[in-house]
Parts: sequence; C-alpha cells; structure tokens
Amino acid sequence: MLGVMATRDAQRLAENRGLDLVEITPNATPPVCKIMDYGKFKYERSIREKQQRKAQKATQVKEIKFHPGTDVGDLEHKIRQIRSFLADGNKVRLSLQFRGRENAHRDIGEDKIAEVLDMIKGECTVEQAPKTDGRIHFCLIGPLRKSGQKPAAAPASAGQGQGGGIHISVS
Repeated sequence: MLGVMATRDAQRLAENRGLDLVEITPNATPPVCKIMDYGKFKYERSIREKQQRKAQKATQVKEIKFHPGTDVGDLEHKIRQIRSFLADGNKVRLSLQFRGRENAHRDIGEDKIAEVLDMIKGECTVEQAPKTDGRIHFCLIGPLRKSGQKPAAAPASAGQGQGGGIHISVS
C-alpha cells in the first residue's frame, strides 16, 4: 500500500519498476489503482478460467420410458433409477408412450406421470410441465438446486477523498 499520490507520480513509479499502472476501482474517490504486470495478470486469469471450464460437469438428460400399464414393481424400479440419475446431477425426461387402444384412455397415462412426480416430489424440480406431443406424454425434471448463495462482497473504501490523487497498491 503506497497510499494516495498524484497520477503522474504513480505512472512514473510504475515505469521505473517496469510494470503497469492498472485502475482497479475507477468510481471510488480517489480511484484505486494497482502497480502490476498486466500481461502476467491476463495470462494467469486465462489459465484459471480454463481450469474452471475443465472442472465444470456437463449435465446430461437421461430418459425413463414407461407405459400406462406399467405396474407397481416396475414403477418402483424406475423411481430408483430416477433418484440415482438426479443424485448424479443429471436431468431426467419422463416419457410415457401410448400404444394402440391406450390412446383412448390418455387420462390413465397422465395420472401415471402425476403419480411418478408425486412419488419424487421433494427430490427434484419440474423444469418442464407434463405435456402431450402426439402419442407421447412427457415432462422434464432436474435435481434440486443448492440454496447456498455467496454473500455479496463489500466495496473497498478508497480513502478520505483528497483531490487529484489516486490510491495505489503494489502486487
């Protein structure tokens, strides 16, 4: 921390050290600047961003198919599969296909989807409400989102507002 100084003095100091004068907080009074190697800073930032992209997990959409006549045992097995997919962080598409005469009793299929959603109610979020497209009734569910949000960082105070100067720190 070098304190508050004139802009020209800060530029001269940065030049003497072979570094750059970088404005960090332009809206503060006085503005906050840092003397650093800006090229090195940009390079390290790109490396960090690349590592973050590599660490991200791509979510997949898994599909569970069933029919209006799917019985309790099979339904429980499919519920276990859905729970495991959601635990892995994947989204699940529930699709119920009507065959032949089942088309005449679509309400049974819609009730079956509602029953499945009711069985896993507290474990997922419905991302796309159940709807029918031709012979298939489907909906999309995803894992519950984590509610832990990071608190907002407090703005850094820059000093007592001495005119014509900037607040300098060296890294």
